[in-house]
Amino acid sequence: MPTITPFLWFDNQAEDAANFYCSIFPNSKVGKISRYSEGAPAPAGSVMTVEFSLDGQDFIGLNGGPHFQFTEAVSFSIATKDQAETDRYWDALLADGGQPSQCGWLKDRFGLSWQVVPEELHKLMGDPDPGRAQRATKAMLQMVKIDIAKMRQAADAA
Repeated sequence: MPTITPFLWFDNQAEDAANFYCSIFPNSKVGKISRYSEGAPAPAGSVMTVEFSLDGQDFIGLNGGPHFQFTEAVSFSIATKDQAETDRYWDALLADGGQPSQCGWLKDRFGLSWQVVPEELHKLMGDPDPGRAQRATKAMLQMVKIDIAKMRQAADAA
């Protein structure tokens, strides 16, 4: 199977974004940085692309100018083990200008959408008891950041 690498278009913040993401995810690093040359559509010597890896997943960031913006039509989902890990990623990705949304979604300060999803969310929403699953789902739909304790409490309410 061919390698699929997400390629992210930034105005001029690709290197800042790569450093930001690498500071959040374990086992991450910034790799090769390519620069624009003379006669390119950006100042010579400025960053054109940044290769980086987030816990083994490769990415490339491009400084392509303001022509295209991120939308919620594409997001990255982070499966978290527990509430503490959920809180850590949520808070880190919102730092310095991110915006929370609904149901575990947020936009970071670069406008990239993320879903911070505790593993237990899927268990609660897929509970074999349809009543429990429905109550958990209803609770989740009212949340901004996912709160597993509140989802459990809602699922267990009769």
